[in-house]
Amino acid sequence: MMIATLQRIDLDTGGILLVHKPLRWTSFDVINKIKRELKKLHPNKKCKIGHAGTLDPLADGLLIICIGKYTKRIQEFQHLNKRYTATLVVGASTKSHDLEHEPENFRPYDALTLKKVEEIFQSYIGQIKQTPPHFSAVKIKGKASFEYARKGQEVELTQKDIVIHSIRILRFDLPEIEIEISCSKGTYIRSLVRDVGEDLGCGAYLSALRRTAIGDFTLENALTMNDWLDKSNVKPLGRKKKRFEL
Repeated sequence: MMIATLQRIDLDTGGILLVHKPLRWTSFDVINKIKRELKKLHPNKKCKIGHAGTLDPLADGLLIICIGKYTKRIQEFQHLNKRYTATLVVGASTKSHDLEHEPENFRPYDALTLKKVEEIFQSYIGQIKQTPPHFSAVKIKGKASFEYARKGQEVELTQKDIVIHSIRILRFDLPEIEIEISCSKGTYIRSLVRDVGEDLGCGAYLSALRRTAIGDFTLENALTMNDWLDKSNVKPLGRKKKRFEL
């Protein structure tokens, strides 16, 4: 399989890039930046490009970028299992289940023990049904769910079958809990944190998320944006707020 650097990609044969998506970039921001660079390197060639699995702007980590003929394998890569590290904060919740919105609904968490939290996590191992977040890209009547949510409109989201292979607690320092999760395609870690928070009786929201693996592809082998772009050229992509500078 052709895992390459940007400068060594042959647009005729194609290949894949393993990219460490920066925090606050969208997955399409990464695609657009790579596409611009490829056009500079190959001005007379067409460039087919896509990514194999979206990461939220408030998450960082591994993104598989498929170029040329490898875009035909996007679905194959999307169906691979994923691994994440996540930090959740107990004792409150947010509308989006992460830091896109301010914490609210504060509740006491003093009675929580490591044993209790481990038992709750273990109850999610295996095939389960999960409701996606309202602030997500799930399509409802042709529109993304977050478009309704930002207008305060209630929509019904269909539960999906997912598989949680494992959950391991890495750090237990209340109100923060850091975990490592191995799961199937289609799993929303924000939804998992939301549901765990309700089972714990005190609420919880996601404060940090990193994708560390997609199948056998790992973040350790990924390139950062600065690895193959001139830092002076990594600028916001036409937005008023400078969200995407490195």
